[in-house]
Amino acid sequence: MSWIKSNKVKLKAKRAFLKKGTCSRTFFYILNREFGHPKDNEEQAADYLAGGILQSGYQCGMLWGASLAVGAESYRRFNNQSVATGMAIKATQNVLDSFIQAANSPDCGEITNTDWKRKYSILKFLVTGKMVTCFKLAGKWAPDAVQAANDGLSQSVADLPATSLSCASEVVKRMGGTDEEMVIVAGLAGGIGLSGNACGALGAAIWMNSLQRVKNGTFKSSLTDSESEKILNAFLEVSNYEMECSKICGKQFESVEEHSEYIMSGGCQKLIETLGRR
Repeated sequence: MSWIKSNKVKLKAKRAFLKKGTCSRTFFYILNREFGHPKDNEEQAADYLAGGILQSGYQCGMLWGASLAVGAESYRRFNNQSVATGMAIKATQNVLDSFIQAANSPDCGEITNTDWKRKYSILKFLVTGKMVTCFKLAGKWAPDAVQAANDGLSQSVADLPATSLSCASEVVKRMGGTDEEMVIVAGLAGGIGLSGNACGALGAAIWMNSLQRVKNGTFKSSLTDSESEKILNAFLEVSNYEMECSKICGKQFESVEEHSEYIMSGGCQKLIETLGRR
């Protein structure tokens, strides 16, 4: 990406952050427009992934939003549903690596040093100007995010299994999602790009539930959301109150093939079914 193009993307990211209000929505918005395919409803539905899933401090919302945009683009580039799913996961791994290089951590809590569940900590975040940290990071990473997404989606499909599956996609399928919506969330698999962090299936359920409400006109962005909290609580009961994929599954997946085989063999079935009913 040229210096001029890079600086234009940085400026767009900062302006979008100010306008959209959440890091997750901002990066879904930015990457979609760099790909040339805006998706306003889907972008708005990403709001509650900010702050590391309902402000829980896990993966930064920029990662969630970027991964969703990668999935949307993967669906457009690849005619085969299985290939699109696998490539969304592989490209998300590329995006994750890029983000960690920029932020030194994937997690919102570590980047902001803020406990989003405590009012005092949130107040401190606002008063001390730590929000500027997020604002600067958004501008800094945006060009690299676009490049990482394109590079990731340009990788070879040769190492993909015959059938690529994503736990996140399986949840959206059970919630009545379309083929496109299933691929949009595919990269969230295994805790975003198989990294073992906070559960991608949970993020997919929250996003899909929000999207359904955006479509029927009942969605409202706020600091808290009772519908999303219900999904989180149902998830925690099934996951034995663990949030991270690697702890829930007892392993971190090394490849799309390994994750796909795990899902095919019934891995996380109860969790997927529980989230799919939300």
